[in-house]
Amino acid sequence: MSAAGTRPVDHYENFPVASWLCPPRLRAPIAAIYHFARTADDLADEGDAPAARRLADLSAYREDLHAIARGAQPAPRWAAVFQPLAAQIRAFALPVQPLHDLLSAFEQDVAKTERGAAYADWPELLDYCRRSANPVGRLLLHLYGVTEAQALAESDAICTALQLINFWQDLSVDIPRGRYYLPLAECAAHGLAISDPATQFAALQPDEKTTELIAACARQTSAGMQKGLQLVHRVPGRAGWELRAVAQGGLRVLERAEALGAQVLRRRPRLRAGDAPAIAWRMLRM
Repeated sequence: MSAAGTRPVDHYENFPVASWLCPPRLRAPIAAIYHFARTADDLADEGDAPAARRLADLSAYREDLHAIARGAQPAPRWAAVFQPLAAQIRAFALPVQPLHDLLSAFEQDVAKTERGAAYADWPELLDYCRRSANPVGRLLLHLYGVTEAQALAESDAICTALQLINFWQDLSVDIPRGRYYLPLAECAAHGLAISDPATQFAALQPDEKTTELIAACARQTSAGMQKGLQLVHRVPGRAGWELRAVAQGGLRVLERAEALGAQVLRRRPRLRAGDAPAIAWRMLRM
């Protein structure tokens, strides 16, 4: 149920756009949400524009979202994104606030990268996940007509866990780009006091302290995922099976990251063809 994928280039590539598991009537709204998120992510990440330009573009993008929410026309620049999205907002009564939450997360990414800032602790990081990952899960649940509070909480747990898995999977990519997602308080708890993220994260060594840090982050992430897995029984039809696949695939990546330990700072863990039987078996056991 999460948009979270491999950042930054394919941040939304595991979004279930036109999936064979997706009912045909939902393919258009899912594609519209995807293109909204994908374009905003590109504004925040792609190219060599300075931070001020990126933030200005995201602000203009937000104004177009405001415009279609009140029934007005978007500006021409992103009409190909906002006109289909406006049609789907009307057709499915899509809530707009989750889309604004996504934009606030993209803006935060730009601002933190510009400052070379890290996340202070788990609450700050989880608040970012609340806006960067959870909105898409909630939008998809809305499309499937699943509105119970428990289901929404479970979706949030899965989406946050998937986002965190991406962070631990992409440490070797993000740290050189100035993206620091390992919480400073957790680092300090494992004897790694970080006062200058730009230099000290890059200088982290694949040693016992870092291995213990990665293991602690993996355990917390896995525990969070477990809180949401009952959602697969609440989501109807084939979508429930897709959710099983996404969740179990994410957990398998997390296992690979934890097995690499501190080497995850140098190598990106990936799923392999040989993982498919284990993932399928776990899906069936759910």
